[in-house]
Amino acid sequence: MSTNKEILRLAIPSILANITIPLVGIVDTAIVGHISSAFAIGGIAIGTMLFDLLYWNFGFLRIGTSGLTAQAYGRGDRHECYRLLFQSVFIALVAAVAIWLIQWVFVTAVLALVPCSHEVAEVARTYFYIRIWAAPATLTLMALKGWFIGMQDTRSPMAVDILVNVMNMTVSFLLAVTAEMGVAGVAWGTLIAQYSGLLLAGVIILTRYRLREGLKEMTKSRNRREANWRDYFRFNGNLFVRSLCFMVVYVGFTSLAGSFGDTELAVSSIIMKLFMFFSFFVDGFAYAGEALVGKAFGEMKAEERNSDLPATDIPSVVRLLFYWSVGVGLFFTLLYGIWGDNCLALLTSDQAVLEACNKYLGWLIAMPLVSTLAFMWDGVYTGATAGREIRNAMIWAAVAFLAAFLASDQWVGPQALYIAYFAHLAARVIYLTINWKKVYVSEIGQ
Repeated sequence: MSTNKEILRLAIPSILANITIPLVGIVDTAIVGHISSAFAIGGIAIGTMLFDLLYWNFGFLRIGTSGLTAQAYGRGDRHECYRLLFQSVFIALVAAVAIWLIQWVFVTAVLALVPCSHEVAEVARTYFYIRIWAAPATLTLMALKGWFIGMQDTRSPMAVDILVNVMNMTVSFLLAVTAEMGVAGVAWGTLIAQYSGLLLAGVIILTRYRLREGLKEMTKSRNRREANWRDYFRFNGNLFVRSLCFMVVYVGFTSLAGSFGDTELAVSSIIMKLFMFFSFFVDGFAYAGEALVGKAFGEMKAEERNSDLPATDIPSVVRLLFYWSVGVGLFFTLLYGIWGDNCLALLTSDQAVLEACNKYLGWLIAMPLVSTLAFMWDGVYTGATAGREIRNAMIWAAVAFLAAFLASDQWVGPQALYIAYFAHLAARVIYLTINWKKVYVSEIGQ
């Protein structure tokens, strides 16, 4: 199979699956935007931010599992593939219980620090205290998605995410609109959708991947288990720091938007939903990068590599991945440039919010071409399990975000939010581009 066909085989199901992730938030925002006012949209934004604060810290459950599993797959190490599955799910469940235990303290502390009105805060609490009970499903699905991608399987997460999306749209609408439960109905819809997705993922693991055989693969020496845990936490420790820096940027964006009032908070929520909708298309190719680059490095590190099989040309794979992702970026630049107003109108019928959105439409048009490079590099570096460089890139990005906002806030007001977000993307692209050659040479030399 040609490299382009292999990229598309992995990327297309990932794109279809990834569309469902932002659609969950978009559906929530659209339902509330059409049945309530700006403070309800803002409340959903703050409620979503609360989950971002929690779940982004566990982003390594997907990213780390994907990169490590892809390399194990490339080495032909079936034992390690199953071990990574069980390690990731175990950590996801422990984390979910910890989140349940701290939920009241967490919400109280964050809402005390986030500038928003009393009405917005109450909506956020209602949304959070219902959806929080989906934590085991949400975190476990993150781990399973990473494992599926590492196993060169993007169809399984596509099926799971499509089910989650359909359930979310259907149940949220029925509860929020038909049953007139409002924001609470949206939260219940999201919760039910998450557990539905977990059920399907479990069926796939039990049948397609023969879980009983996987359990037998776990009966190896204690020394090997300890070494694998150390490797797992070493890589994911860097990814955890990266997640904290992401939190600075994305949660900081929402928090700072709230300081400009409920309308600006609603605007920032809608603009970000559309931007993230684009990013998940690009992430389809980034996931393909995680799988293919990780598999290629694993093949090169295999103890007994079949010399009759040609080694994967990693630079060629990386180059083709960037061609595809930049093409997606250009498409969305044109889409938002021509139909940006129509896209905004899909998410709210509040005229005040729509009018306020128009002055930021230029940022929505400009972001795809820059962000596509950042997202693609993330996928390549994840496949290479270059945790330190991934961490450092995001540290510099967080610094750039804060510096750009502080430097421009007093001059341009809310526009400083978008200047800062653009700066963080540029910092990621510059750092990762400069360091790729060093990482590649280091990895192939091992």
